Amino acid sequence: MAFQLLRIKETIKFMKLRVPAMVFSAVLVLASITSLAINQLNWGLDFTGGTVVQVQYPSGADLDGVRKELSDASFADAVVQNFGSSQDVLIRIAPRDDIKAETIGDTVYKVLQDADASVILQRVEFVGPTVGQELTEQGGLAMLVALICILIYVAMRFEYRFALGSVAALMHDVLITLGLFSVLQLEFDLTVLAALLAVIGYSLNDTIVVSDRIRENFRKVRKGTPEEIINISLTQTLNRTIITSLTTILVLLALFFKGGALIHGFATALLFGVFIGTYSSVYIASAVALALGISKEDLMQPEVEKEGEDLEPLL
Repeated sequence: MAFQLLRIKETIKFMKLRVPAMVFSAVLVLASITSLAINQLNWGLDFTGGTVVQVQYPSGADLDGVRKELSDASFADAVVQNFGSSQDVLIRIAPRDDIKAETIGDTVYKVLQDADASVILQRVEFVGPTVGQELTEQGGLAMLVALICILIYVAMRFEYRFALGSVAALMHDVLITLGLFSVLQLEFDLTVLAALLAVIGYSLNDTIVVSDRIRENFRKVRKGTPEEIINISLTQTLNRTIITSLTTILVLLALFFKGGALIHGFATALLFGVFIGTYSSVYIASAVALALGISKEDLMQPEVEKEGEDLEPLL
């Protein structure tokens, strides 16, 4: 017997709140765009360029001590975190006007070695601004291509109104998640970009499930307005949506609190994306399709005329 989280006896009237929800979403999107225009994003070293230094402490690293040593040496903005084990430390430093990029790694290592002679230099890497700009362009292009492919797939799989609703929901999710990082000035690096693409996939999965149930009910339910049928479909998929979201959130909470600083941004983007993606699959994708005038006739299967059906019967 399938597990049921909730036993819903009556249809929940989700679409009754579609207008306040659309207004709320519009406010969030406008606030996100405003913040992105004014504050912009706090780009990580993957996009801005900078220096990455990896060192090893045989007896274990004291991250707070390393941060203090670097801060005293005018590297207060250095990002210090464990890398794989408690002995390995990864240090990321943004470009500096007063120090050449080629000498930053040697300077950092000398500062750490003066404090602890046992420290071992593992590697020094420099990410140039040209590479960072290319990553920015390629990342934006990846999201654009993903949205276009989704638009084409959903239009072919369901109906163009659902496709427009799906893409509107995905753009809504991406913009608001970017707005969160802009408002809080959280570092935006390649792991966060990967999380954004994962949010697109998660939100699309929810939207496809809901759209499939709406199409099925449009064909099965003989009486009822489009709004009523959409409410029935959303109510029927509510159990699945809650269970999927909860199990995903449990994993992401573990990553957020125990995954370390290296994937903190990734877990933050996905946690927020799961909430906003679940919301948008109900109140953006479905509401947009309803506003565009989706009807039962649009989703009915065309009748296939059998061969010889139009011939006159033989006497």
